[in-house]
Amino acid sequence: MSAIASTDFNFPGQQGVYHGKVRDVYDLGNQLVIVSTDRISAFDHILSQPIPYKGQVLNQTAAYFLNATQDIVPNWLQKSPDPNVSIGLKCEPIKLEMVVRGYLAGHAWREYKAGKRVLCGVTMPEGMKENDAFPSPIITPATKADEGHDEDISKEDILAKKIVSPELWQQLADYSLALFARGTELAKKQDLILVDTKYEFGIHEGKLYLIDEVHTPDSSRYFYADGYSERQAAGEKQRQLSKEFVREWLMDNGFQGLEGQTLPTMPTSFVQTVSERYIELYEKVTGQKFQKSEAIDLHARIETNILAAIS
Repeated sequence: MSAIASTDFNFPGQQGVYHGKVRDVYDLGNQLVIVSTDRISAFDHILSQPIPYKGQVLNQTAAYFLNATQDIVPNWLQKSPDPNVSIGLKCEPIKLEMVVRGYLAGHAWREYKAGKRVLCGVTMPEGMKENDAFPSPIITPATKADEGHDEDISKEDILAKKIVSPELWQQLADYSLALFARGTELAKKQDLILVDTKYEFGIHEGKLYLIDEVHTPDSSRYFYADGYSERQAAGEKQRQLSKEFVREWLMDNGFQGLEGQTLPTMPTSFVQTVSERYIELYEKVTGQKFQKSEAIDLHARIETNILAAIS
């Protein structure tokens, strides 16, 4: 199975390129061309093997939800000329990840289990079990690091450090909760629970836009709604659609991104499993059949489609 580990294109008018954890971003001045590669990251490390079709899943899931939420907040996306490519407005990113959590899972649960009851300045109720629902969704922001780890931050510290103004913070918070409500509604129609997710925003010509990915398997965690209550009551693990299972595999193999730990190599069978899980998530969250893109000379296909779109 072929996969896109990286790209290195040079387009007319290109002013620069940024290789992120999973995306290659080409700056064309007033527009960005974003190629979703098949790289996969966990614990802020890029794993050694790319995952076939992961980039396509990521790109098409994001486009689906950007289109489904554009009535709530304007977003950066203008066109998607290739299964792995999105082209849109170049915005000045706000250096925050707006993490919204509806349930005590993942990082929040690990902090809770360690005895913490305040996360990013938000108090979490006593007596909760892993994967319990919060009384209402909470916002637990993180600073958006150019390199290294993103770090939890409270609203109070955000305002004290003047990362954003109080007015802009309120706008970000309102948009984030409204987007999470829409995501929850769309997930429910697919018999899923949107557990937690993150949103990123940017400014273009003085206007606030939703940027980056939305409700994708890289940015979100989903539970299957069917049997959720029964599993909680029995103290069983929830069936989930996210890449948390990749993090769990890494932890089982002695890696949590800590100093001195060696990144394990995923066996081919597990790479195939990860690919299948990503495709399953796309079909489940969108309700649409996944059409595998043509896998012959992926780089040439992507470059040709981008050149046609920007000419």
